[in-house]
Amino acid sequence: MGSRILVIEDEPGIADYLVRGLQEEGYTVGHAPDGLKGWKLLQAEPWDVILLDWTIPEIDGLELLTRFRQINAVTPVLFLTARDSISDRVSGLNAGAEDYLCKPFAFEELLARIGSLLRRRLVTAVSIISHGDVSVDLATQRAERAGHKIDLTARELSLLVFLIRNSGKVMVRKEIYEHVWDDTYDGVSNTLEVHVMELRRKLEAHGSRLIQTVRGQGYIYANGGTG
Repeated sequence: MGSRILVIEDEPGIADYLVRGLQEEGYTVGHAPDGLKGWKLLQAEPWDVILLDWTIPEIDGLELLTRFRQINAVTPVLFLTARDSISDRVSGLNAGAEDYLCKPFAFEELLARIGSLLRRRLVTAVSIISHGDVSVDLATQRAERAGHKIDLTARELSLLVFLIRNSGKVMVRKEIYEHVWDDTYDGVSNTLEVHVMELRRKLEAHGSRLIQTVRGQGYIYANGGTG
């Protein structure tokens, strides 16, 4: 069975063109004609790449992507849309899309972009990181502690992965914001503290504290302590 691609597109002609073309290339293809059906398929089945139109009925593409990234931080999404302004591209990428291709497009270019996304996903799919009794499967976005599944939001998962990868080192707030939020720390927002508090709560349901506060600096991921 080939890689699984979900096409979320409401225009019948374009949808048929994509589905037939991708099937001829050996992909297993699903199709949703609106955002609501797309949302159901996104939750019900595993996909390797999502091709997402922006202007679709029921739930528009940007909102659908935002919802999807709350439950899945890994599966690549390619916006396939007639919205070609710079602001639209920025909004789509900031919402969590990996790529953005404007209509009309050459099918050969679409195939090349899908191939690139699949190669990146393949690298991610074999990546499992761990520290002590905590592990994260980056392909399935499954986090566990001592064998217990931990339900995390996409942002909490990203924060945990970043801290594990830098375990034993003090990570200042500026670094965390730049890597997890892709933003600059303004010195005022308490967004990071709120996420750390919630992540601690979920981790500590199955063991001792791992994320320690280093006063005046930031946080360190390490065993022991009460900070």
